[in-house]
Parts: sequence; C-alpha cells; structure tokens
Amino acid sequence: MSASAEYVEYIKELLSGFPDLTTQKYFGGVAFRSSWFGKDTQFGVILDDVMYFVVNDETRPNYEEKGMKPFSYDKKDKTVIVKKWFAAPEELFDDAELMKEWAMEALEAAARTA
Repeated sequence: MSASAEYVEYIKELLSGFPDLTTQKYFGGVAFRSSWFGKDTQFGVILDDVMYFVVNDETRPNYEEKGMKPFSYDKKDKTVIVKKWFAAPEELFDDAELMKEWAMEALEAAARTA
C-alpha cells in the first residue's frame, strides 16, 4: 500500500494553503493531518496512489452519489471494507479549491468522530 512521491506532491500542491496541514507515513502510504480544530486529526490518506478522505453518516452519501468506493483490502479469506475512508471524487483533482472544500469537510467529520 504505497504512495508514489509524485502523487503525494501533487496532492500537497492541491491542498496548498490548507490550515495546519502536515503529512506522515501511514502503513506504506501517507496520512494527511491538521490541527485546525485544536487537536491533531487525520482526515485523509493516500494508499496505492488513491486519495481517501474520512467520511461520516452525513458526508458518506456525497461520495456514494458520485460512485466512489470505500477503502478495502483483502485478507486470506475475505475482503475488509473500511467505510470510514472513501476515495476522493475525480473532479477534485482538477480544482484545488474544490479539493480543499472536500478536505475541510473530511477534517470536520474526522474531528467530530475522534
């Protein structure tokens, strides 16, 4: 579950100016964090060069309406689906302001559930 340096840099550019943005290694990928709400909170992650954002019951339908899927991984005998993390919609990658809006929504969702 790696993240290429080029992809990580691209996402960081899209999120340029996002409040208190930090990154760190996360299971071979990269976690995106912010302390904007007074507590260091992970709101996004890149795994296998896919950007995932934290969702909650309020925000999940926005991702589902766009056909986005939750993070999943295979175990020996089953597939595990992690409904807390959904792939970011494609249109975010062409619009930095839209990417920041969805990232802020993910940060708010993560901060509420932390």
